[in-house]
Amino acid sequence: VLVCIAHKAVGHPVFATSKSFAINVLNEDQKAASGIFASKAADKFAAVAWRPGRTGSPVLDGSVASFDCDMERLVNAGDHSILIGRVRDFEHNSAQPLGYCRGAYVAPGLSQDALAATQPGTDVGAILENGGRILFLETADGFELPRGRGLGAAGDGKSLRGVLAARAIEAKLGFLFAVWDDARDVSRTHVYYRGTFDVPASSDRGIRLVEIHAIEELKIADPAIRSMLARYVKECSVDAFGVYVGNDVEGEVRPLARTAGSTAPTTGDQR
Repeated sequence: VLVCIAHKAVGHPVFATSKSFAINVLNEDQKAASGIFASKAADKFAAVAWRPGRTGSPVLDGSVASFDCDMERLVNAGDHSILIGRVRDFEHNSAQPLGYCRGAYVAPGLSQDALAATQPGTDVGAILENGGRILFLETADGFELPRGRGLGAAGDGKSLRGVLAARAIEAKLGFLFAVWDDARDVSRTHVYYRGTFDVPASSDRGIRLVEIHAIEELKIADPAIRSMLARYVKECSVDAFGVYVGNDVEGEVRPLARTAGSTAPTTGDQR
């Protein structure tokens, strides 16, 4: 990997003589940390939580991803230096990253608040992951993902947030994963997000944590949900996710980022 640092940057002399460095991708809740590192503070790491990585370079707590690197080469490029690093350790999670564009922070996911305001009757659910396990709710009919009528608030027991709050589940919704209408009733819309959760203190209230590779063995009544989860398992294996748009019979998966040589979106179910 490579990163460019301006010669006038306060930390440039340190990077220019270091044998290693780490790249940290901040999550959407780390705006304060971003501000600290954008400032001229002499000791930026004194104000944030971090730990030494494999090379000894600082890895920030809560980062969406981190690349711990040996310094492979330093290249002067005008008023910048290009640091080329050989990655020795890599960590990542499914939290939403912090973006910055044209002087303001941006969230790459779709706005859940907008969804809550404009479509309160929409069936909203989430695929919530923690350490390779997915959160399900076990019922008399089998297993279900957490879902509710609209995103709602924690005090609304019929909404997604209400369903989670009633079971003491702390969750963060991230990127949109699927949107579809019922083929027989176009007034019914289903929206599912990817996200993360903190493991509950107990498995009461029907909470079940299932390893990703074991999902296909579960009894899931809704064929559209089964299809969506089959796609989730497949996309997890290559760490490349898309967004399904269509109905419960046919649609297309639109990649979040198209790479060179990638094909057009495929039609059909979510598999």
